[in-house]
Amino acid sequence: MFLTVTQALLEGFATTLELFIMTLIFALPLGLIISFGSMSKIKPIKWFVRTFVWIIRGTPLMLQLIIIFYVPGMVGMWARDQETTNVFIEWLATWKVMERFSAALVSFVINYACYFSEIYRGGIESISKGQYEACHVLGMSKPQAFFHVVLLQVIKRIIPPMSNEIITLVKDTSLARIISVYEIIWSGEAFIKSDGLLWPLFYTGAFFLLACGLLTILFNKIEKKLSFFSV
Repeated sequence: MFLTVTQALLEGFATTLELFIMTLIFALPLGLIISFGSMSKIKPIKWFVRTFVWIIRGTPLMLQLIIIFYVPGMVGMWARDQETTNVFIEWLATWKVMERFSAALVSFVINYACYFSEIYRGGIESISKGQYEACHVLGMSKPQAFFHVVLLQVIKRIIPPMSNEIITLVKDTSLARIISVYEIIWSGEAFIKSDGLLWPLFYTGAFFLLACGLLTILFNKIEKKLSFFSV
């Protein structure tokens, strides 16, 4: 029975890892783009981006999952009932049959990109203007100054808060079950319904502990590698 449970949980954990890795792939660069928007000198862009980040960070991820999975399809169906002929509306109407994993991924990417953007912004704004001025004196452009001088210092400063968010992401993937994504917690709960077994649900904790432990070791090594930068 133990091997059967382990195999089932490994299948669910594979989905958990897929959601985790794909969220990082898309959310890390998107967060940097959003942070540039929140620091923009163009006020309408700056306040629009900051308002969007405030809304996403101020509402539960579970609510965002439900909205992204259900609301577009509901709007599309309502609009189609009004006999509105529009390609976009027709596409919205098909959203209700959108793959659940894709809806979960969109939700996680948007949510974590906003959190990452604030971490990026804090790291970038913590670098003194004197370093940019020194780069300008040396004939470097702003992009050159950022990527060759500032970026590695920013990475050093944001590693601790970023590692906390990434470890939190591992555990937050369990929320995907709210829209019936077959992740590891869903796999563990299935044994309660089918066999009346509670221990497989507790067993899922070992997988999360292992993943978080490995990430902690990884981030500690990264911090040591970047220790030659002043904080």
